[in-house]
Amino acid sequence: MASKHAIALATPAVLASTRKLTLGELNLIWIANILVALVAALHAYFLILEMFLWDKPQGLKVFRNTPEKAAITKVLAGNQGLYNGFLAAGLVWGLVHGNPAFAFQIKAFFLLCVIVAGAYGAATVSTRILMVQALPAALALLVLFVT
Repeated sequence: MASKHAIALATPAVLASTRKLTLGELNLIWIANILVALVAALHAYFLILEMFLWDKPQGLKVFRNTPEKAAITKVLAGNQGLYNGFLAAGLVWGLVHGNPAFAFQIKAFFLLCVIVAGAYGAATVSTRILMVQALPAALALLVLFVT
């Protein structure tokens, strides 16, 4: 059985947050964080579309809705927009958290939530959601795990 001392010595070689980073590793972290920020921005945009523009011309066009259908589904869309806002807030939380190891976990969790939501939306509403929502999050998660 490994001693606590041996595990502590091995940890810096495993976690980027516990060791001095190379320039290449720093660049990957920046790229990952930019991708996470883009996913967060997308979800903030979804919040605006679903909560405030659902029955307006831009919302009707984006979601390929009729004014009649938008009027009937406006409350549901607002609820959905709120959830997208929570996803954006979680991703921003991961970006600004001061503990790199915990920030990584926050970002990974919320990116996984976005991927699951995108996969569900693709299966139940439109495959277009897979490309718009799940793919950017999957790319961000992949780069995050490479860092």
